[in-house]
Amino acid sequence: MNWIDNFVRPKIRSILNPKRETPENLWVKDPESGEMVFYRDLEANQWVVPNSGHHMKIKPADRLATFLDDGKYDLVPVPSVPVDPLKFRDQKRYTDRLRESRAKTGYEDSVIVATGKLHDRPITVGIQDFEFMGGSLGMAAGQGIITGLETALRNKTPFVLFVSSGGARMQEGVLSLMQMPRTTVAVLRLREAGLPFFVVLTNPTTGGVTASYAMIGDVHLAEPGALIGFAGQRVIEQTIREKLPKGFQRSEYLYQHGMVDMVVHRHNLRSTIGSLAGILTNAPANDTFTGAAQKPLPHRQACAKPRLRRRATMTSIRRPPPRMPSSFTLD
Repeated sequence: MNWIDNFVRPKIRSILNPKRETPENLWVKDPESGEMVFYRDLEANQWVVPNSGHHMKIKPADRLATFLDDGKYDLVPVPSVPVDPLKFRDQKRYTDRLRESRAKTGYEDSVIVATGKLHDRPITVGIQDFEFMGGSLGMAAGQGIITGLETALRNKTPFVLFVSSGGARMQEGVLSLMQMPRTTVAVLRLREAGLPFFVVLTNPTTGGVTASYAMIGDVHLAEPGALIGFAGQRVIEQTIREKLPKGFQRSEYLYQHGMVDMVVHRHNLRSTIGSLAGILTNAPANDTFTGAAQKPLPHRQACAKPRLRRRATMTSIRRPPPRMPSSFTLD
């Protein structure tokens, strides 16, 4: 053996036959079953694990591409807001966290607004991206939701909001809490115009968003297995000193107790919301309502039929006044 065998020949082989590096994200682990799933299979299945039916987080671009007709949409610009008005810093500067999240997601903040068509009807869609600082609600996110609602009001279209958030953004303090009443007022304006507001609760939906716009829609849909609640289970148990039932903050439990109207598989959201939007806007029927009736994947069952709640403010419900008994007299 000489230096030609030890160095030259291996170098020539490496140049002629370069080693293929395996991408780190080629396989994805299912957090529910521990199964390793091929990346392309997940992407083709809208990020739903084929065997367990677990709904993983999906990017806004993928969500829009599979939800709207032909995957075509136009992003709506969101007005800019002051950045870091409190000059907040914990382990990192707030501005550094924003910079990292923007580089990671490619978006300016956690809310993305787009317009497109659903079943050949114009529609406005808003999406909260959990990858951007946990989908937290700050001034920019609140302005994004208001922009989406105002766009729907201006174009006279239904508004669909896919919610995924950990709550208010602590780095903005009370300014983030102010977005709760601001978004609520915008929702009420859309309701006064007679335009439907669909809320799709995805995993997770917690904190301040469940105390505002996420729970005041006209129809509330939830993806199977989504975590939905205000405070965490451990915090509630420590406060009330009682053991809570298993899965009490999951979408199936909330449906059983009347907190959401439907639990719909991700594959069926497009057809379900499209049909409901046509019904609520009195549009000509061009499809059948089959979204919630299709057979779901195992372990994540969708509801068999929608259960729409009645609003206490409905003026169409006339109740007769109570009758006094014949023996009743006034002193």
